This record gives sequence, structure tokens and C-alpha cells, in this order.
Amino acid sequence: MVGSAAQLDPDELPDGLVVADARGLVTVFNSAAARITGISPAAALGARLEQALPLEDLDGRRWWQLTDPYGGLAVRTGQPERNLLLPGGREVLASARYVRAHPRGRVERVVVSLRGTEARRRTERSHAELIATVAHELRSPLTSVKGFTATLLAKWERFNDGQKRVMLETVDADADRVTRLIAELLDISRIDAGRLEVRKQVVDLPSAVRRHVEGKVAAGIPADRFHIRIGELSGPLWADPDKVDQVLANLLENAVRHGEGTVTIEVASAKEVVEAAGWEPPGTPPRVLEGTAVTVSDEGSGIPEESMPRVFTRFWRGSKRGGTGLGLYIVKGIVEAHGGTIRISRAPGGGAQFRFILPAGVPDFML
Repeated sequence: MVGSAAQLDPDELPDGLVVADARGLVTVFNSAAARITGISPAAALGARLEQALPLEDLDGRRWWQLTDPYGGLAVRTGQPERNLLLPGGREVLASARYVRAHPRGRVERVVVSLRGTEARRRTERSHAELIATVAHELRSPLTSVKGFTATLLAKWERFNDGQKRVMLETVDADADRVTRLIAELLDISRIDAGRLEVRKQVVDLPSAVRRHVEGKVAAGIPADRFHIRIGELSGPLWADPDKVDQVLANLLENAVRHGEGTVTIEVASAKEVVEAAGWEPPGTPPRVLEGTAVTVSDEGSGIPEESMPRVFTRFWRGSKRGGTGLGLYIVKGIVEAHGGTIRISRAPGGGAQFRFILPAGVPDFML
């Protein structure tokens, strides 16, 4: 491992790396550091650290004089990441590590890591947008719940049983809406952290598709709006049934709400679908092609070509017909947690076509 690290080219690192020796002279100044700071490696190499990288904190104090990496307490191991400024007001995120030959010995090297602040700002904007979206989506059902419950408590005797039932059904539906939103937020948290758990068992995808379509029909959508095609399947599918239900429910809801005409749901072996479509995801493992493909398409106006790359990102909405814009982001996370792949394209009828493939495999306890 040590040998591998020693052979690593600093210019291959995504973050800025600056290293100063025991004398405080810069020996490493990689290309990422040059990009982030705007300082030329030629000007930095061989110069004293405080001159090559003249950092100041947000109060205008010089960072190297303030932290004194080569002096001070011998137990210090470095400085945590913080916002610092370069001349001209360029902002960077910098942290430092002090390398000593032995505990309490003198500092042999100062290793500085640098990151641009744009990635952090994007994350902060994303978090702010998430909070705003959640607050907006929660306000409506909670206002309804509060209004109806307060009315019933204050004027229970004034309403007949039919009126009470309507109000309680509305409260129940709005409580379900809040529960779904909370579940979405938990899913996003787990997806972002790479901790989305998949509990596999045999899933009958054709039956699952039929069950979801029957649910839509029971909710009042005409049965002739749906067309189900079941092809040859390569074998049993091991997947998380609850997560698969979540994916199917989201794709069908999108097709019904945002699409038009007939919604076609096709279940077939991945190999058959890939060969027919002439499409294979780059770097696809063989077990994905041995899996099962589900295609959901409609006959609406479809999704503009320029919008397709954003479909699976947070907060993307295909129309102004409500929704948090989080569903397809979660769908992609679920499919990828199974080791599968999903894509969006234009359907033969002109509408949107979503196709996901879940790989063949065995349950976790058999691995």
C-alpha cells in the first residue's frame, strides 16, 4: 500500500495538494491546487509556504502566522477544513495535516488540502431547495388536517355522519400524503449516503404490474388506458418487493398524470429487450443482461430531448401538475441499489418511455 501511494501522481488527485518540507519550502503543488487558487506551480514550488499560498481567514488574519504549523504545541496534528481567502478575494476550503517523524517530534512536512467552494455551494443550494420543497408540500396537507380536526372538535354535534365521514376521509388522505413525503425524504437520505438497504426475495414482476394496474383502474382510471405485454423471462427475479412496488407505482403515476393515450407496460427478459432495441448500457455486467426489463411508455407529447439528462435529478418536474420532483431521483437510486440500470427515451408513440433492468442474481443470504 505504501508503495502504491508513493507512486500516485499528485496531478491525478481531484483536490488541491500542497506539501511543504521541514524548512517550510513547497515541494508539491499539483494541478488541482493551481486550478483552485489560480497560482502557477512554477511560482509556488521552492517558495516558502506562507508566500506561495498567502491565505487569510475571513477576519483578515494571516492563516500561517495564526496557526504556526512549525511551532506551537508538539501534540498538534493539523488544522480542520475552513473557509479561507487568497489575495483578490478568491475563496477556498483549506485543511492542513502536520506530519512528524515521531510523536512530539518536529514537523517534517505540512500537507495542505484545497477544495473549491462551488461544490459546497451547490450542496447548500440543494439542501435549501429541499427544505423549501418539503415545507411547501407539508403546508397544504397539514393545514387541511388542522382545519378539519379543529372544526370537528369544536362543532362535532353540528355535522351529520356523512359530513363527518367526508372530513375524516380527507384527514386520512392528507396524513397518508405526509407519510409518503417523509418516506421519500428518508429514501433520499439513504441514497445519498449509499445506505439504501435491499432485502431480496423472489418477485413476480408480471403479477406486480397487473396489481398496480388493477389499483389504478379501481381508483377510476379507465381499464382501456392500460396495455400489458408479458414476454419470455429468463428466470426468477430476486429483488426487494417493496422497493420494486415503489418503482412501478412512481413510473405508472408519471405516465398516467403527465402522459396521454395508452400506457403500455412491458415485462420481458433484459437480453430480449436490449437486442430488440439495439441498446446496451455502457459497461453492463453480464448478470444485468440476464435479468428482467420493465418498460413503461405513454403516447403523450413526451419529454424534450434537452430535458432528458435532468429527468433523474432532484426536483425535476415534467409539468406543473404537482409533485415534489423527488420521485424519479428515488426510482433511479432504488434501481441502482439493486445493481440495475434505468434510462429515459422517446416512446414509439411519441411519448415518454422509461425502461429499467433489474439484474439476475441470488438473495443476499446465499452469497
